[in-house]
Amino acid sequence: MTQTFTRRTTLALGAGALAAPALAQAPWPNRPVTLVVGFPPGGQTDFAARVLQNGLQQALGQPVVIDNRGGAGGNLGTETVMRARPDGYTLLVGNANPLVINPHTMPSMTFNPLELEPIAMMLQSGLIFCTHPSVPAKTVAEFAAWAKSKKGDVDYGSASSGSLSHVAMELFRSRIGGPEMTHVPYRGSGPAMQDFIAGRFQVMADGASVVAPFVQAKQINGLMVTTAERIPAFPDIPTAAEQGIQDFVVLAWIGLFAPKGTPKDIIQRANAAVNQACQDEAIRRNITSRGDEPGGGTAEGLGEIMRRDHARWGAVVKANNIRAE
Repeated sequence: MTQTFTRRTTLALGAGALAAPALAQAPWPNRPVTLVVGFPPGGQTDFAARVLQNGLQQALGQPVVIDNRGGAGGNLGTETVMRARPDGYTLLVGNANPLVINPHTMPSMTFNPLELEPIAMMLQSGLIFCTHPSVPAKTVAEFAAWAKSKKGDVDYGSASSGSLSHVAMELFRSRIGGPEMTHVPYRGSGPAMQDFIAGRFQVMADGASVVAPFVQAKQINGLMVTTAERIPAFPDIPTAAEQGIQDFVVLAWIGLFAPKGTPKDIIQRANAAVNQACQDEAIRRNITSRGDEPGGGTAEGLGEIMRRDHARWGAVVKANNIRAE
């Protein structure tokens, strides 16, 4: 039988064809969103994901699942997200180590983290330069004089070779006259702090929330913070600028990122969710009580921080021939 097509039928079919793709693309998100953390549970990056998890779920109206994929200094989780579909359902909770330092310390990397789409800052914190109680120095000037007098018999620890705590110490060393010091790398801040307290090395710099319990217990001494102003949780520890070291603001930051090509409307929606979560009073108290600061802000602002730190730490890595182990 021959079907007769009227003009009205043709228009109806055309309208249906146009509507089909729209019906297939439901507003984001319409199912759970996975946050990939490139580090094991328990660290600062994992904390950022978990402290904002409930706030993001409320803002997005969907479950937010955390997937810890530690390995290769954060590269495993980063690459997982870079290769994921750019549909907003697999996002990265990333920090400076894999995103802006590893590209300089790991020449064999086959991907460029700067191609990720920045969404928003989740939290950030200054570093605290700490000394073991056996070090007879209460200020940066006293520490510099003491370190020079030791003629190379000074060790400093770090979370790992090429970590932020490593490159920041090298930058600090250069700014206080370059006293000879030996780097002692560890596999994570936890093991490093255990040996630090035991006196196996004399100085270390790490995120405020990492060293907070040990400074508060007076097991180590806070010498200097790397924020522009004093950290409210540590009001007695002076800034670098207060001790004569200008232009020495160093921040450990953690942001949310999406695969390259993720639609702008998804980036904007996710950015709004992070900003909403960071304004929640309970979340803010949880973050600030550890010495960290809540994030927020624009995607463009996070991208600028990435590019700035990529150039800054690249110069430090080159000057000191730093390689990740």
